[in-house]
Amino acid sequence: MAVQRAELGPLLAMALMPGESWYLVDSRWFKQWKKYVGFDSWDMFGAGDLSLFPGPVDNSGLFGDPETQSLKEHLIDELDYVLVPAEAWNKLVMWYGCMDGQQPIVRKVVEYGLFVKHYKVEVYLLELKLCESSDPDNVISCHFSKADTVATIEKEMRKLFNIPAEKETRLWNRYMSNTYEQLCKLDSTVQDAGLYQGQMVLIEVKNEDGTWPGQPILAKGSGFVCNSYSCRDSVSLSQPGLCGLSNLGNTCFMNSALQCLSNTPPLTDYFLEDKYEAEINQNNPLGMRGEIAEAYAELIKQMWSGRQSHVAPRMFKTQVGRFAPQFSGYQQQDSQELLAFLLDGLHEDLNRVKKKPYLELKDASGRPDSAVAKEAWENHRLRNDSIIVDIFHGLFKSTLVCPKCSKVSVTFDPFCYLTLPLPLRRDRLMEVTLVYADPQRRPVQYRVVVPMMGAISDLCESLSRLSGAPAENMVVTDVYNHRFHKIFHMDEGLNHIMPKDDIFVYEVCKPSEDSSEYITLSVYFREKTVRQSSSTSGTVLFGQPLLISVPKHKLTVDHLYGVVLEQISRYVKLPLAEEYSAACTGKGTCNGSNGVVEGDIEEMEHQDGGEEGKDKLAEADACYSEGCMQVESARDLQPSRKQYFTFSLVNSSGTSEINSIVEGKILKLNAFSALAVDWDSDTRRLLFDEQEAQAFEKHESMLQPQKKKAVVALRDCIELFTTMETLGEHDPWYCPNCKKHQQATKKFDLWSLPRILVVHLKRFSYSRYWRDKLDTVVEFPVRGLDMSEFVCDPRAGSYVYDLIAVSNHYGAMGVGHYTAYAKNKVNDKWYYFDDSSVSTASEDQIVTKAAYVLFYQRRSSEEHTAPSPPQEEYDGMDTN
Repeated sequence: MAVQRAELGPLLAMALMPGESWYLVDSRWFKQWKKYVGFDSWDMFGAGDLSLFPGPVDNSGLFGDPETQSLKEHLIDELDYVLVPAEAWNKLVMWYGCMDGQQPIVRKVVEYGLFVKHYKVEVYLLELKLCESSDPDNVISCHFSKADTVATIEKEMRKLFNIPAEKETRLWNRYMSNTYEQLCKLDSTVQDAGLYQGQMVLIEVKNEDGTWPGQPILAKGSGFVCNSYSCRDSVSLSQPGLCGLSNLGNTCFMNSALQCLSNTPPLTDYFLEDKYEAEINQNNPLGMRGEIAEAYAELIKQMWSGRQSHVAPRMFKTQVGRFAPQFSGYQQQDSQELLAFLLDGLHEDLNRVKKKPYLELKDASGRPDSAVAKEAWENHRLRNDSIIVDIFHGLFKSTLVCPKCSKVSVTFDPFCYLTLPLPLRRDRLMEVTLVYADPQRRPVQYRVVVPMMGAISDLCESLSRLSGAPAENMVVTDVYNHRFHKIFHMDEGLNHIMPKDDIFVYEVCKPSEDSSEYITLSVYFREKTVRQSSSTSGTVLFGQPLLISVPKHKLTVDHLYGVVLEQISRYVKLPLAEEYSAACTGKGTCNGSNGVVEGDIEEMEHQDGGEEGKDKLAEADACYSEGCMQVESARDLQPSRKQYFTFSLVNSSGTSEINSIVEGKILKLNAFSALAVDWDSDTRRLLFDEQEAQAFEKHESMLQPQKKKAVVALRDCIELFTTMETLGEHDPWYCPNCKKHQQATKKFDLWSLPRILVVHLKRFSYSRYWRDKLDTVVEFPVRGLDMSEFVCDPRAGSYVYDLIAVSNHYGAMGVGHYTAYAKNKVNDKWYYFDDSSVSTASEDQIVTKAAYVLFYQRRSSEEHTAPSPPQEEYDGMDTN
């Protein structure tokens, strides 16, 4: 074990190098390996325990289709799989072997930066749809790495469409239905060429007379564009501002943010009128030498020129990449985070303050709020004076109260956007399958309501109320590929259970009056197979595993045989006079972890079982007490001439035998030791009723329509933001009176609001075990958002806003897609921006559960008259 830890530790810590091969390993298998070798310090106590032996490397959980072994969609690094370098993979395979029939999942390291070039293992290849311009209906899908070049695509297309080497060709990629872009640079990578998932690429072959056959057809009504937006040649003019942005490789979040900013009238007018040129601050140490402002200005001018339907923002991406390394990671693909960076970057590049003065912060010390707020705002403007401050900055009031001495601390802080929490769900729905102790009852699927942050015991209590089975008799398990991936303790948190996990709850028996000590065992079903290539045999796991409780003093092979036979009697039909009958009610199939349907082949070298040829069928002891089967007293089963299956003591994955089982002796087994019930193929085929074994029933809780998700109003989020809260023990406040940290109460209020109010809905939550996106629908007004009641400045005017843009996020956290809705300032109409595509939209389409960042513009005094505050007291306070 120590050798494996020592050899793999440094390999797993290796840095990525471009061109190297790395391998995907199912995180469930890898976690089992780490436990077995004691890789982590907290697992050292179990190192070498044979029951933890992981068996052959098994990636079956990563495959969406076991036949083609194609990856499931949206797998997440560390959560679903672990990446290991080639040397580490080779060692794991040498030590443990690999599941028969499984191909290694190997991927290349590529330069992958969103902005800054960095290295990443490209888990998902890009699918492109290839066709000839002469036959656009004959489409062939092909996968490419983002590091592949356009020349690689051309070579593959020549091969697919049998184009002779001497023929001259050119490639086009298609944006939308009528726009094509020539892929001129053959040495460009797929990523640099801006190709995206599912994009169509056409190959055109030159005619014998030297002309290009597709030219008149392709050019009809389309805008032909070059590879840089600075040299486009468009046939038709479009409405200024209605310009899509090409996806340059997972840059939809950037495109969404840019479309929102582009449709913010005062900011866009500032750049279109070249006002920025006189205000560029190239010497600001906090800025970017004016380069971000200049790159943004050029992009905005392209988008509002009216000369093209879309542009590729490569130069802007490159400039941002020089200054924003924080966007090179996986989690940072977030439109709000990019907005925060851009607004800050533009502010510092355009800051009119050339030398920032040093200012000492003063405490409120009982002074009126108006005086403290005025001082805070003036101090802010002394160091920060730009178009961004003019348009986007407002002022918070923060109040802290010490619980011991009642010291009140009031501060006023500028903000650029409001991050609003969403009311959290207090509970969650879980679908679980209850396997009753009574072997004649089919499993029943339930939908239970449990506390969001509850424990396994809460799940059992909720299930007990629906099923009538005692909660204390339940064991909660995660079943995966015909085995127990995890058996939960009652005090474990429900946040360990992911939405996609297959949860099976087993009703087991507790000690009865005689206080016999019972032990609960895991039972797996395996079919013995003979390999064609050799005389050795292997096994294939199948079926739904069992949990059985047996008195310790009866742990013999004969007794276990009878117990297992009793437990499977509903779907295993023995050729005896007293065959069990099973009711045929209910429909459905135990599809959790493939239920009992044949799964992926899992084979293992081992000697043929030594239990073959036994004549004796043990008596099965069973009694029924309050609906719970306890293996205790005799039940009449006639001895059979044949033993239909044999036992092996196996590891927790069921893939490797630990040692043989001696018949006749009391077995020394621990709680949840795993036993394999091994069948030969013929016996399984003859006796196993596959259809009945898969059958389960659905409880009425599964059939009831799910409650419509609660709709939250935007004002609910604002009220939650301004609610007083007590600081956590890990986030105390230092009280200057008490001279120590205290868990103070804290309250945010809004003192003044900006001309453009950016509202960020905090949809994403993170924890060690749980990554979640709140897809609550937040109702927000498209017109007439009145924020006046939330502004605590008693002399403030009216704050009434109209929506001008929305950044949307579709899908789950870490994956998904960003788009934008925005209102064009020229014609006051709404449009939907989806990367390079722009389409008309209506107001009733805008409010959805995808809304993530909202842009509101304050109504002007002509539209909504508001009294101005007295100049001498509020000078500079209102950002209008």
